[in-house]
Amino acid sequence: MSVAEMNVGSGDVHAYMQRVGQQARDAAVVIARAESSVKNRALLATASILDHARKELQEANQQDLENGRTNGLTDAMLDRLELTPERIDTMIEGLKQVVALPDPVGGITDMKYVPSGIQIGKMRVPLGVIGIIYESRPNVTVEAASLCLKSGNATILRGGSEAIHSNRAIARCLQDGMREAGLPLNAVQVVETTDRAAVGELITMPEFVDVIVPRGGKGLIERVSRDARVTVIKHLDGICHVYIDNMADLKKARDIAVNAKTHRYGTCNTMETLLVHKDIAEFILPVLAEEYGEKGVELRGCETTCAILADAIPAQETDWRTEYLAPVLSIRVVADMGEAITHINRYGSHHTDAIVTEDYTLSRRFLREVDSSSVMVNASTRFADGFEYGLGAEIGISTDKIHARGPVGLEGLTSEKYVVLGDGHIRA
Repeated sequence: MSVAEMNVGSGDVHAYMQRVGQQARDAAVVIARAESSVKNRALLATASILDHARKELQEANQQDLENGRTNGLTDAMLDRLELTPERIDTMIEGLKQVVALPDPVGGITDMKYVPSGIQIGKMRVPLGVIGIIYESRPNVTVEAASLCLKSGNATILRGGSEAIHSNRAIARCLQDGMREAGLPLNAVQVVETTDRAAVGELITMPEFVDVIVPRGGKGLIERVSRDARVTVIKHLDGICHVYIDNMADLKKARDIAVNAKTHRYGTCNTMETLLVHKDIAEFILPVLAEEYGEKGVELRGCETTCAILADAIPAQETDWRTEYLAPVLSIRVVADMGEAITHINRYGSHHTDAIVTEDYTLSRRFLREVDSSSVMVNASTRFADGFEYGLGAEIGISTDKIHARGPVGLEGLTSEKYVVLGDGHIRA
């Protein structure tokens, strides 16, 4: 009987999580030295096992969906929770894509001789044990586990209680894949208990866990960031901006501004605020408003915007700080790029911001002065994505200023250590 099936008290959860942590720490030692071919064998075996376990996966997922309906989950949450045949296909393809990615572990760079005669360089090494806390989407179990495994890390996965049966079924496939490759099963562990106390334990076990990656709503990430005693790779919001300069090509500006907002509404790299130079506002805003209107986007604007667009709703101070994740857009007319940069750095979430301009000097200044994890020139914010950046799969997008910033792929799940090569050298 699993812990989740018992009436678990707080003491039991503590003991259980300590055991999970110790098992992960022990497995991390083995995974860190595993050859790429062995890790790839485990991932390919898992892909095959998932393919043959479709019936079991969907039965487990159906149980979660039925429980979710009973518990009043929204249609959007149920959609995120569902494991369709196509999503299982995507999980399998994702594993194969991770296999094809170069293994960063053990790579040595920047080797150089120094005056003493020794050689100094840097080697890529795993972070160790990565705890991942996520909600709803059971396919995250495969995405996160595959990236952690390929980068030589053990992982502890704590999915949402609404997906517990799906996550357990996927975890069995992952562990069967590890078994086929001769790797320790505890290199990938899914937390069995749905008790919320498990999250509190996971984020306060620095003796066992090296990094926490929360993937979910703002409330979850704020709680983890506030209470963790372990380093957290996180982002709280995706308040992304596009600034249209008076030196912009207006066709490019229109295409980028429409794509950045309407390509998908519910993603963290969707534009939430549009900034427009005052000299072109009267020309570009009506054109954009027509396109946004056809797509059902509600516009909330500053005083100047509302004077130009009769249908725009006056924006409140809170609008500049809001991640809508919906067909709503705030618009502000600014005096120049300096004012745009000030607005972005004040109200933005340091995720992704873009400028549209044909002025090379201005674009260089924008790249230097906007303090975000991705800064773009003449491109839609929707490109802020690990796959689009050529990283393959990603474990999330970090808006922190630690070693991993922006989309976090395999390299972001490793660190560096200095290596020194000598031949009997001693310091004088």
